[in-house]
Amino acid sequence: MSDHGRQRSRFVFPRVGFRVQCLLDLPQGFQFQMATIEAHRNRLLQCIEKLESCAVAFSAGVDSTVVAKAAQVALGQRAVAVTGVSASLASGELAEASALAKQIGIRHEIIRTGEFENTAYTENSPRRCFHCKSELYTQMHQKLADWEVATIVNGANLDDQGDYRPGLEAASQLNVRSPLAECEIGKGVVRELAEYWKLPIWNKPATPCLSSRVAYGEEVTAERLAMIDRAETFLRDSGFGTLRVRYHAGDLARIEVPSDRIEQLADSAEREQLVAEFQKIGFRYICLDLEGFRSGSQNLVLASVWKQ
Repeated sequence: MSDHGRQRSRFVFPRVGFRVQCLLDLPQGFQFQMATIEAHRNRLLQCIEKLESCAVAFSAGVDSTVVAKAAQVALGQRAVAVTGVSASLASGELAEASALAKQIGIRHEIIRTGEFENTAYTENSPRRCFHCKSELYTQMHQKLADWEVATIVNGANLDDQGDYRPGLEAASQLNVRSPLAECEIGKGVVRELAEYWKLPIWNKPATPCLSSRVAYGEEVTAERLAMIDRAETFLRDSGFGTLRVRYHAGDLARIEVPSDRIEQLADSAEREQLVAEFQKIGFRYICLDLEGFRSGSQNLVLASVWKQ
């Protein structure tokens, strides 16, 4: 039989046979990659299924969205996604969380958190995140009976163990489970799972809360977070996807963009427009970080402490 004949004969096989033939025709590397992703998926689903029911701390980031999707697949109506709302949530994140929950098909609950009423949070020590997560998880615990679920889960992944994250301590103290970390799934695989499940945020940059932009020791206030939010929105609207505007003493803005975009931002016309907008927002000094974007760069001042 000619090659052309063999090509056509594939289409008369039963459907299962057709699928096998198609898989055999795929490059070996692709087959291996798909098998690996499906293995991660299955392990994650099995881990969550054992919980019987859960509430997902859902921020609309890639990690928590993958966990929410897995929870919906594994548990159906016995899973709920929960988004905490306060001044530290960036513009558009709540709307995106609602849209993602609807796409996934998971119940979505919104709670107002009160971390700004806690001076241990607003004084902005390196343990700020502990107090934030403690507030969120405590409120979630109080609602579990209303939601008819038994366990709280978060989106912490394996790679989070390598950074200073006091929020993980809060999770441990309040018996919050981390299915991704438990399944030894890191950030790269999380994005692959998100793409596998056709989640539109599979390549979304990390979006930690606005308070993480405030230098340690500088008070966290709703007004300062609003300044940061407006500044970052301006840069995103100008075409910068990955960025941070970090707040330092004296209303100083330290802007981080990818190193290959620094020259564009320093262009005279772009720079003048940026300075005018940031001054209108309330920043007195506007600085461009020449080292470029680094996730978690605020923690550099802590590295010699927390790694001991």
